[in-house]
Amino acid sequence: MFQKIVAVESVGLVPDARAALKEYACEVVFYEDTPATDEEIIRRIGDADGVLLSYTSSISRRVLEQCSGIRYIGMCCSLYSPESANVDIRAAEEKSIVVRGIRDYGDEGVLEYVVSELVRLLHGFGQARWKELPLEITGLKVGIVGLGTTGQLLARGLRFFGADVSYYSRTRKPEWEAKGLRYFPLHGLLGWADVVCTCLNKNTVLLGGEEFAALGNHKILFNTSVGPSFATEALRVWLDNSDTYFLCDTKMALGDTTGKLLDHPRVFCAGQSAGMTAQATERLSRKVLDNIHAFLDGGGNPA
Repeated sequence: MFQKIVAVESVGLVPDARAALKEYACEVVFYEDTPATDEEIIRRIGDADGVLLSYTSSISRRVLEQCSGIRYIGMCCSLYSPESANVDIRAAEEKSIVVRGIRDYGDEGVLEYVVSELVRLLHGFGQARWKELPLEITGLKVGIVGLGTTGQLLARGLRFFGADVSYYSRTRKPEWEAKGLRYFPLHGLLGWADVVCTCLNKNTVLLGGEEFAALGNHKILFNTSVGPSFATEALRVWLDNSDTYFLCDTKMALGDTTGKLLDHPRVFCAGQSAGMTAQATERLSRKVLDNIHAFLDGGGNPA
């Protein structure tokens, strides 16, 4: 049992899950806005021994040093690696603080977003049409950068619509190559594809000036990652080429602190997370509670 659990920001739990947290703690406190500074996070945590956060805030070493009562941090968002996490995992390990995250809760909505926006752009159903004549997905050359859960969903879904899909990943995926998916080195994939989808962990930037040069003109780029998968200035330069379009769901995925790219005529940012559907929120809530239950039982991370 926790003495006190604090959600330092809106964590996306459904009402039943919020109520269920009271079974695990003597006191539960929810904050609904995003804290702007470490000082505010420290104030909100106070003497809590359990902390919840989403992907829009970070818990740094400084916060962990100031909040000595923490024994558990529940990330209500994806946790793939210490490098991509918005919690200082190394500092937490030094202090024997358990950090648990979740995976595979919002990917289905991302596939629907990519298919929807791609169809709109190919046919001209929305603000623009990529080519003079409407196009089908059939035969379209699609390159997927990062073949994790989201990348695999995109590969499966786009192949269903008849796309010619190839991939680049840090590690080869023989099981997918056996299904007919071709592997390219990164620059080779960028040059080959008509449409590129980056599906990478947060804080993973692969596309710089050389990569955008390899991508070239007359291309469509989707970023389905939580944060930018590219150097922002390199993206801006690339967009000066003809027939280039960039699409993402959130401003965080665009990664432009100036706000200028939002007004670019060939940048389409939906302004909301494609993955956070009602179904995804239910999955997220269940996995967050499962992690807490497993921690209190002395188990591992079921999510």
